[in-house]
Amino acid sequence: MTDRDAAHSAADVLYGSEAARSAEGYVQTPVAYDGIILAGFGGPEGQDDVIPFLRNVTRGRGIPDERLEEVAHHYRHFGGVSPINAQNRELKLALETALQARGIDLPVYWGNRNWAPYLAEVVTEAADAGDTTLLAFATSAYSSFSSCRQYREDLAGVIEETGLAGTVTIDKIRPFYDHPGFVDAFVQGVRASIEGFLEAGIAPADIEVLFSTHSIPTTDAERSGARDIDWGEGGAYAAQHEAVAAWTMAQVRDLIPAAADASWELVYQSRSGPPSQPWLEPDVCDVIAELPARGRRAVAVVPVGFMSDHMEVLWDLDTEAAEAASEAGLLFARTPTPGVSPAFVDGIVDLIEERLEGRPVAERQRVTTLTPSFDICRPGCCENVRAGFKPAVAGVAP
Repeated sequence: MTDRDAAHSAADVLYGSEAARSAEGYVQTPVAYDGIILAGFGGPEGQDDVIPFLRNVTRGRGIPDERLEEVAHHYRHFGGVSPINAQNRELKLALETALQARGIDLPVYWGNRNWAPYLAEVVTEAADAGDTTLLAFATSAYSSFSSCRQYREDLAGVIEETGLAGTVTIDKIRPFYDHPGFVDAFVQGVRASIEGFLEAGIAPADIEVLFSTHSIPTTDAERSGARDIDWGEGGAYAAQHEAVAAWTMAQVRDLIPAAADASWELVYQSRSGPPSQPWLEPDVCDVIAELPARGRRAVAVVPVGFMSDHMEVLWDLDTEAAEAASEAGLLFARTPTPGVSPAFVDGIVDLIEERLEGRPVAERQRVTTLTPSFDICRPGCCENVRAGFKPAVAGVAP
């Protein structure tokens, strides 16, 4: 525990269970939760929903509808329907089935940050049912403002808006980027892609594996993760992705020794900020365009930052990255996301059991050697420089 942590009291962990409010980073005592909140991003389900949805996503930034329409065409290309809500409905059902199979009698409530069903609705529904000690699983695996803290802030906002402070508590499952259930899909996908390239007569040294994730502003990246850990350039966000990619390639090379000659790197996609604002690079399509000059003949793109095949995967990878590979004369493969694979769903149940049991950190499943993810985020974790700190669940203030 750092001096900064010691200066904070249990009262600085807002709206948490008693165990979470007294924990120093990790909750290692059992908690009797009443229900699970599946906290999603949300997405439009028709053409009329697209602009209202994007207004929700960008609220507070003053972005005019004309600029939002530049992004809206991605959704309009697919009939105005994001696949993410259907995917979360499927995940909710799969998770309920897996919990029952393990003898865990907990209801699963699904709510979104940016579209119906909204988090406020489902937290109120849970409270009305008497389920007031809740554990949230956010559908994003890594540490950053948009992938962790923003969920935590929205959950705190829900408790305040609904007047349920003092009645409802919400804890959050740790960032799960290096849980074996999450990374299994990437290992299997890279293995299958390389095997396919080899069968097509591509030499291993002519194969490039690009691990792709959502780009974020470099200022947000630098502030991602616990502030008293030296994560290196790009903060915890970049370090976590690099670690997962390196581990994935190590597993594939064990399975396919020839893959030792294949190259790989971490790339970024889906940037949306103004050109004057630095975001994490390099861009996936820019790298693909350079691959022929490096002697590559095939590229496998791995959506390592994504839990399911939502819009950034369908458009930015299956459409734009695939087109870039075709223009470059490269064989192209895009590997699967975890989705509702049995390994991933079982992994979520394992993460839930961690908190139900108060499992010691040393016994938790993880595949990288990075600092184990905290159950209670550290002070100053994942600051949004533009907006500053807001109250957040599952972390020490601010």
